[in-house]
Amino acid sequence: MHWIALRWPPETVAAQEAPMPSIEALGWWALQFTPHVAWVDEALLLEVSACERLWGGRLGLMRELAGLNPMPDVPVQRVQGATSLVALARLRMFARGEPPPRDLPGGLPLDTLSAARDHLGVLSHLGCRTWGDVEKLPRGGLVRRFGPALRAALDVAHGRLPDSHEWLTLPDVFELKLELPALAEGAPELMWSANRLLAALQIWLRARQRGALALELQWTLDLKRLNGIDLPTHQQVTVRTATPTQDMAHLRRLLSERLALTTLSAPASWLRLRSVETAPWSGASTSFLPEDNRPGDRLHELVERLSARLGPQQVLRAVAQADHRPEKRQAWRPALQGDPPAAPAAATQPDALYPPWLLREPLRLDVRDGRPCYRGVLRRLAGPQRLEAGWWGAPGQGAEREERGHPAVRDYFIAESPEAGLVWIFRERSSDFLAEDAPRWFLQGLYA
Repeated sequence: MHWIALRWPPETVAAQEAPMPSIEALGWWALQFTPHVAWVDEALLLEVSACERLWGGRLGLMRELAGLNPMPDVPVQRVQGATSLVALARLRMFARGEPPPRDLPGGLPLDTLSAARDHLGVLSHLGCRTWGDVEKLPRGGLVRRFGPALRAALDVAHGRLPDSHEWLTLPDVFELKLELPALAEGAPELMWSANRLLAALQIWLRARQRGALALELQWTLDLKRLNGIDLPTHQQVTVRTATPTQDMAHLRRLLSERLALTTLSAPASWLRLRSVETAPWSGASTSFLPEDNRPGDRLHELVERLSARLGPQQVLRAVAQADHRPEKRQAWRPALQGDPPAAPAAATQPDALYPPWLLREPLRLDVRDGRPCYRGVLRRLAGPQRLEAGWWGAPGQGAEREERGHPAVRDYFIAESPEAGLVWIFRERSSDFLAEDAPRWFLQGLYA
């Protein structure tokens, strides 16, 4: 077996201003190299004997560990050993700046063995300074005097007993909680600590090969009552994306927008981030052509950010509906809301004839010399498309006519406005049920 021990110096981590990934996230990161990963005391141990050849050997694997460091600003200390205890002991010597002994494991200092730390005083009086000195003591007497743990640790170090650890596993759902370094009273303090959770989320998403669709950020209130009013135990915000994403910068902007609109009922002491919905991640595809890789936000990212800032009901999109009635062929829904279940297609003319922007209510047009006007006199280009049915009410008195059994009778045209471009208009047509002195014209939709 072959072991690698990793450690990020806590004094260097504490000097960094940016939040760092949590201990759980560092363990998830190491799972990309081997499935045998465990935290032992202050070190992250990896057993790599079965997979090191996939990384180009031991030297290549050590280079990968340094190159893919999740804390680029904090160099990772890394050493190797035949057993986990030998690797951990060498790591402790490396952290103190001491060179490793040539005799392994017998020459290792006794204070680098975790099982011997509680007995260093007694062992020192016996003249024991290294692992080899304790190994020479009578086995039975060593167990009776110091317990079986010290003897078992030496057997593991020499390979006489197998290494047994509780291996880390990747959870199916991301959920991570942390205690805030100080009570947070506003969105900036919450967002600063949320960055640490987002860093862990990115590691989890990459390990699971999934993209985030919905996240929930929840914080625990430190007070139960304020000004005589009972407070909830938690508050939370939820952000959603249109497509699966592993872009933490975009998720960070969405959370910042939502938190900026949220008022904390009381100072917060704990923070929790949970993945509400994820989807398989196919990876980001880019083009070799520089003109295709335009800078700036994508359209769906802009829509998501505006929805978080203004509210989902303030950013709408047009959704086509299968309906015979032109007024009902389009509905406006929140841009982040999913499409409704597909309805059976209506027996109407091809959708290419209809404009992408339909008015909620037809607009009555002025008529000059028998020609309708909308930002200038309209010039008819195509039509008429004749519709005659009693399923909808005509503008103005249409609803009353429908109640009396009169059908709506219309001729639709595509026309051109001098200022507005192409428009979709209709004319009320006389019929046996409806007689008008002069036909009325209405604007139904606009072409982009």
